[in-house]
Amino acid sequence: MEVVARLKSAKISPIKVREVIGVVKGKNVNDALVVLKNSNRKASYILMKLFESAVANALEKGFDVDSFKVINVTADDGLKMKRYQPRAMGRAGRIIKRTSNIVVTIGD
Repeated sequence: MEVVARLKSAKISPIKVREVIGVVKGKNVNDALVVLKNSNRKASYILMKLFESAVANALEKGFDVDSFKVINVTADDGLKMKRYQPRAMGRAGRIIKRTSNIVVTIGD
């Protein structure tokens, strides 16, 4: 039994999300939520909302969530927004604003 929750184009770099993923991977879902609530990173807030969505999906399907563990969490590159900032002598500097596609899988 596995339940999946996805978030596309989250406005955070996947590198920053992967730092928090390493802390919660393989833990019990309730323990992972406690760890994420006590962290003060932007990625932990996004992951906490995604875990709550996965738990709600599991309850909707009629599964017992108390025994569920975090099977897999991935953060891949999403769309990249390209922006330009004026620089000296008429030049332009490129700014890349990265987004993430995050997938959470919980189950037995």
